[in-house]
This record gives sequence, C-alpha cells and structure tokens, in this order.
Amino acid sequence: MALGAAHWVYLAGIILIIAVMIARKNVVIPAIAATLVTTWVYTGSPIAGMQSMFNASLAAASELFNIFLIIALMTGLLGALQSMGADRRMVEPLHPVMRNGGSAFWVIALATYVIGLFFWPTPAAALVGGVLLPVAIRAGLSPMAAAFGMSIAGQGMALSSDYVIQVAPGLSAKAAGVSTTAVADRALVLSLVTGVLALVIGYFLLRKTFTAPSAENFTQWEKRAQTISEDEESNGTIQTAPQRTTTSKVFAVVVPVAFALLMGYMLLGKFTDLVPEAIGGSASALIGGLALLLLIAASVGADRLGGLESSAKHFVDGLLFSVKAMGAVVPIAGFFFIGNPELAGRIFGLEEGSQAPRFLFDLAERSQDIIPQTPFFAAFTLLIIGMLAGIDGAGFVGLPLTGSVAGSLGLAVDTDPALLAAVGQMGSVWVGGGTLIAWSSLLAVAAIARVSVLDLARLSFIPVVIGLIVSTIVGTIIF
Repeated sequence: MALGAAHWVYLAGIILIIAVMIARKNVVIPAIAATLVTTWVYTGSPIAGMQSMFNASLAAASELFNIFLIIALMTGLLGALQSMGADRRMVEPLHPVMRNGGSAFWVIALATYVIGLFFWPTPAAALVGGVLLPVAIRAGLSPMAAAFGMSIAGQGMALSSDYVIQVAPGLSAKAAGVSTTAVADRALVLSLVTGVLALVIGYFLLRKTFTAPSAENFTQWEKRAQTISEDEESNGTIQTAPQRTTTSKVFAVVVPVAFALLMGYMLLGKFTDLVPEAIGGSASALIGGLALLLLIAASVGADRLGGLESSAKHFVDGLLFSVKAMGAVVPIAGFFFIGNPELAGRIFGLEEGSQAPRFLFDLAERSQDIIPQTPFFAAFTLLIIGMLAGIDGAGFVGLPLTGSVAGSLGLAVDTDPALLAAVGQMGSVWVGGGTLIAWSSLLAVAAIARVSVLDLARLSFIPVVIGLIVSTIVGTIIF
C-alpha cells in the first residue's frame, strides 16, 4: 500500500525516541506523545488520539503481564531465601576453588552468570560481591578484574539471553511477532559467544593485575571507601542475617536442585519425545509455578507460623520491584505495538473486522530498494539500532523497538525475524543493561567492587564490541 501521513508520523516517532535515548533522557513522554499524534493523524480524530494513549498502555500491559509476574515471583523467592541466609550458603562451596587470581576470575564469572540467569544480575552481583568477592581478593584477583568478570557474566551474558526468566526474549518476540522460544534459543547462543569472547579478552588484558594470594590484598581493598548503591537498598539486595541455620542449609540445596531438575525437564522436552515440550507460556508457567512453590516453602521454613504473612509480603515486594523495574516499558511498548497490525486495531479503537494499519511492515517494504538484500546487513542494522537504544542505560526499554524492526525487516529482506530480534536484543542489553554505560546498573557492580565505574566501562568497551560483532557474524551463519 502507499505510505500515508500516519506512516511518516509513526517513523518520526521512532526517530524521536532514538534521539531521546541517545540524549540519555526518559522516553516515556515522547512515546506517549507519538502514540497520540500517530493515532490522531491516522483516524482524523483527536478524541481517538487521546483514547489511544490509554489503549496502547493497556494493550501492552495485557500482553506483557506474564513477564511482570515472572519477575515478581523470582524476586519474591530471592527475598525469602535472603531472610534465612540461604542465598549466601548457595555459593559457599565455591570458596575452596579460588586458589589464585586466575581461578578466582573464572569462578566469580561463572557464579554470577548462573545466579544471574535465575535471579537477575544486580541481586546476583550483590550476592557474589558479599560472599565470594572477599575470598577472590585474598586469592589475588584485582578489584577491577572482579568487577569486569561480574559485569560481563551477569549484566552482559546472563541478562542479554535471560534464558530462564525470559523477560527479554518475551519482549523481543512479542514485538517481532515470533515465538519467544525461537528468540531465546538464538539469544542464548549469541550471548555465550559474546560473553565468552569478552571474558577471554578481558582475562588476558587484566592478567597482569593479578597478585600472589595474601591477606594484605583484602586489607588494602577494605581501606577503599565503601559505598552501597541506592538501587541495592531499594531492590532488597542487602543481605540479612540467617535466622535458621538448618533451614537455610536445606533450601541452599533444594532451590538450585529444583531449578536444575526443571531445566533438565525442559531440555528433555526440547530434544526428545519423552516429555511434552514446554514453550512460550507453558515454559513461563512452569518456571513461575516452581518459583511460587519455593517462595511459599521458604517463607514457611524461615518464619514457621509467620510464613503466611511473610510469603505474601515477599510476593508483594516482588510485584513492586517488577513494576518499578519494568513499568516504563509499558507505554513505550504501546507505541511500538501500533506497528503490529494484530494490536493496532485495538489501540486505535477500530471496529472489529476493520483493516488495521501495518506501519512498520509497509515502511520496511518500501525500504527494500535502499537496503541491501543480505542477512549480514540486516543483522548489523539491528545490532546498531539495539546499541543506540541501549544508550539510555535501561537495556530492556529498547526491545520493543528492536523487536518491531526485526519483524518487519526480516520479512522485507527474507531473513529470520527471530535471529534479527535476538541480535537487536544483544545490542540493547549489552550496552544498556550494565556493561558499557556508566549510568546503568554497572554503577552497582562498580560500587560493590569499589572501583571507578568510568574506568570499568572503558575497560569493557573493546572486549564487548568485539564479542558483539563476532556473535552477529556467527549467528547469521548458523541460523
């Protein structure tokens, strides 16, 4: 179809949002304004434009609420484990492995990655920093190397794939109109290539900073000014004293074993016919159900008769954190969902059966004459868009944009939209999620390790960019 005025207004809205992101300003108001103007121009009704501001957020909230709920349940479970000290006990067995700076670097990275997959990176960094970091420093690992390992493995590798909780692939897939599982599988491969390569490069760059094991290393580190980030306090990552030793020991084993068994079940379903495959909403329901069951059990185990109240409190705390962490995504996603014909009619208030616009797809089709018809060009286009979108320091805010562009561009150039969505997700999360942007959650990692956040961001730039370029090439070849 011919491009109308509403198409150009919608495109102008996308450009405006990217520009505001680059300027490091909040994009919620520009997204809402762009929704209003686009609807007004398309329908010719200012009333419909006003209604669309609400309808867009409502449509986005209904589409994304399962993601909010998963975040709430996992955060609530972590709070219940912290109340009895089980979170600390889960990583205590790693202490004897850290005999020197080299082994400490890889143990810190591995622990942050595994914990970050299940509880997200900022809580994982706080836990690793409180329990493993002092031991690693004594073993000869430099604070900067520790911060680098935690940020690359957690804020980068774990968060960019988000393979267990699947918030990031869920946002990308919803906007691209593809399967969450397809995006998650591709994002996992891309994140591992990016992360492992960045860690290896960083290891060789930082190896000269390692020292011989000594208690003096820890003494010198302790003399540094200790700062606890505001985010750690507000997000509940400050550790509490164990209340029940036996119970905390039990749950320190039960929780990781339970999730390991669940992952094994899901892998059986994916690669064999022994059990049904859990995909999309089914996989989210499995993870959420297990998290809720463990949340209740841990709350009762910690507080006994008070478990009824504490389990509800942990659940509500998780919801509050979920809304605080992801609430800004709703109106932004609402604007980009206008480009999806399956949701545009609902947002514009069109009558059922009416032809809904397909702004992004029409724009992508028109751009075929100027976009080289190669998967490599499309993939690197999404990578650059994702990296620009991540400059705001939020990471996930740009995913509705990269997902929408991936869905439309993939069809236009005959490239797998799930791969393009995963590539865009890599760019947005690796940049904004906490590896390259000093005003992101990288602040928390730097504060925990007591290093300069600007120095940490500069150190990470070359390893991360090389990793992203290589993973994009690898992804384009194998998918």
